[in-house]
Parts: sequence; C-alpha cells; structure tokens
Amino acid sequence: MGHVTATELRANLAGYLDKLEQDRTELIVTRQNHEPVVMMPLAELEGLRETLHLLSTPANAERLRESIAQADAGELEEHELFEP
Repeated sequence: MGHVTATELRANLAGYLDKLEQDRTELIVTRQNHEPVVMMPLAELEGLRETLHLLSTPANAERLRESIAQADAGELEEHELFEP
C-alpha cells in the first residue's frame, strides 16, 4: 500500500490511477489537517464488500471455511455451467 500527499496526487493523477489499476492495491492520500483517505480500484472495493457480506453470519463463515479446507485438500468437483 502506497502513500502520497494530495499535492503529489494532483500533480500526477493519471499515473497514480494507472498504477492503482495495474497493481490492484490501495493508495493512502494524506492532507494537512485532514484525515487520510484511501483510493482503490472499484472492483477491489466490491470484492471486499462481498467478502464482508459472506462472512457476516457465523454459519455462513463456517461453511466458507469448510469449503476452503476442502479445496486446499484437493477435494474439488468440476461442474458444467449452464446458461439460462
């Protein structure tokens, strides 16, 4: 995760946006007398929100942990995807 001042960000906005898109990471932007903010690709934010939703109940979180353990153990099944 990188850090940049708001002044530096303004001076090189396109370059920072390109790097965020390429690296799929976050950028912390600091400003004097203000709380830092974070910039990140929208897809990464959506993924974080989906993960938080999936882990929001203990039962669902446990089911996901079990599925990950099965995948790690090689207990995978391949299925055909059907289109509507």
